[in-house]
Amino acid sequence: MDKLLEILEDVCPDVDFGSEEHLIDNRVISSFDLLAIIGEISDAFDVTVPAKEIVPANFNSAGAMWALISRLKGEK
Repeated sequence: MDKLLEILEDVCPDVDFGSEEHLIDNRVISSFDLLAIIGEISDAFDVTVPAKEIVPANFNSAGAMWALISRLKGEK
């Protein structure tokens, strides 16, 4: 989880990923930020995020992203 938070803070340094629970719903991060985050997650955790998984529920918080990463790593 620490590596994920580091990635998120690098992409969007002004966002408090530790407490924000509605990153997508409240438009805290942009679609460009989301694409950058997905790319960084793919590289750092050696996972592929399928298009069907790119939904707000999977990216609204750092916890949701971590759950997605864990699920994708388990599917390998």
